[in-house]
Amino acid sequence: MSVESFCVRKPSVVCHFLQLQNKILILTICAAGIGGTFQYGYNISIINAPASYIQMFMNTTWLERMGVPLESNVILLLWSFTVSAYPLGGLTGAVVAGPMAIMLGRKMSLLLNNVFVIIAATLSGFSRMAKSFEMIMLSRFFTGVNAGVSMNIQPMYLAESAPKKLRGAVALTSASFTALGLVLGQVVGLRELLGGEENWPLLLASNVVPALIQLTALPWFPESPRYLLIDRGDKESCISALQKLRGTSDLSAELEEMLAEQAAVKGQRAKNPWELFQNPALRWQLVSIVVLSSAMQLCGNDSMYFYAAYVFQEAGIPQDKIPYVVIGTGSCELITSVTCNMIIDYAGRRPLLLGGYIFMAGWAIVFMVALSQQTQISWMPYLSMACIFAYILSFGIGPAGVTGVLPTEVFDQMSRPAAYMICGSLLWFNLFLVGTAFPFIVKSLAHFCYIPFLVVCVCTALYVWFFLPETKGKSFLEISEEFRKRNFRTRSRAGFYKGPEEIKTTTL
Repeated sequence: MSVESFCVRKPSVVCHFLQLQNKILILTICAAGIGGTFQYGYNISIINAPASYIQMFMNTTWLERMGVPLESNVILLLWSFTVSAYPLGGLTGAVVAGPMAIMLGRKMSLLLNNVFVIIAATLSGFSRMAKSFEMIMLSRFFTGVNAGVSMNIQPMYLAESAPKKLRGAVALTSASFTALGLVLGQVVGLRELLGGEENWPLLLASNVVPALIQLTALPWFPESPRYLLIDRGDKESCISALQKLRGTSDLSAELEEMLAEQAAVKGQRAKNPWELFQNPALRWQLVSIVVLSSAMQLCGNDSMYFYAAYVFQEAGIPQDKIPYVVIGTGSCELITSVTCNMIIDYAGRRPLLLGGYIFMAGWAIVFMVALSQQTQISWMPYLSMACIFAYILSFGIGPAGVTGVLPTEVFDQMSRPAAYMICGSLLWFNLFLVGTAFPFIVKSLAHFCYIPFLVVCVCTALYVWFFLPETKGKSFLEISEEFRKRNFRTRSRAGFYKGPEEIKTTTL
């Protein structure tokens, strides 16, 4: 079968990429991803391997300063502060990402964002030499700021740079780079590489390498064409960027669509987050991203990693081999995110989200049953282990990537940065919430600790089924029109209809 006939039957992102005459778009994706969401996954995983060494360093440093060692509960408290600094920095980054994207542009924001990582790498790399564990805490905060900015701006930049038929797949590469960072962080954190006691400062400072790669590569690629035209009003630069990204493709239809969107938002300024909450015309868009962004962290996927080591140990895997098996969990997320990448513009957004949450709900039930019978039935630890992989696979095939695509698609150019600020803030707040609350949930509910996550998965699946429209293959204006009708029907039923003039002045 020829490439052309295969692509007609299976319109995956791979086929589309094969048909592109210009590979600039692919290289842009790589340059944005390596210093963007890659850092989020990488910095989450590299902190796990040296945890015990850093706690020993805290105790030793305090002993040298004060002459007395720290109590175990104080060491645990200091370690909690170190871990919590990352989501706190992420929340800060999510808040500043919107203004950065508006004032500096998408590409320049990603480039400037690397400054936070360079500061973080310097602090952590010299922390042992300076005998300061406070530098590690501060380093994790700046690392979080970097992740918070990139998690918001990278999907926006890529989705605005992609053609309509590839928009979902291109924006979804943000999730693939997150999973890639997670896996590479697990690999680099192995004892044989940088995970040993002598090398932990180098491990924490190794995040400077992706930052330097992005600073070297990304300046060669164009800014978001939509940002150049709609935000800056620079049509010539927009056309130049489109020509670089599309090669010799006919740009007339795409440019016409962008000009129509420019006309629709003419005279408007970029909105603030609170303005989105105050605008009834954006009600369903806002509810959708709030529900899905919250569910992404409250669904319990990250908590599966909490149980992984225990379950693997119960399954009979030797303690020194567990880190290698844990790499398999990150690899699962990477494989499914890449798979989702290939089928999102073929299957659509709703089926992937719906299927992901339904499967996660099912596996949560099986996992709780398996945990409750772990000591009674000999083969239950193996079922628990299978549930961990299946749960992560279900998360990766839909919620992990599709959630980050939707704010770009359901909001217009003037509302998009504010929408990502809301999404990012919810993501980081809920990450902190789950990390803080989960140990208490385990203590209270024991083997049935996944009941709250099961409820979240079921409720989110119901919301997607009843309320979320499909956005596959639609222009931004078509998606806005579909939500306009939905918001208008809601307002009409509530008695808010005022006539056609209101419709004309409504901004989506």
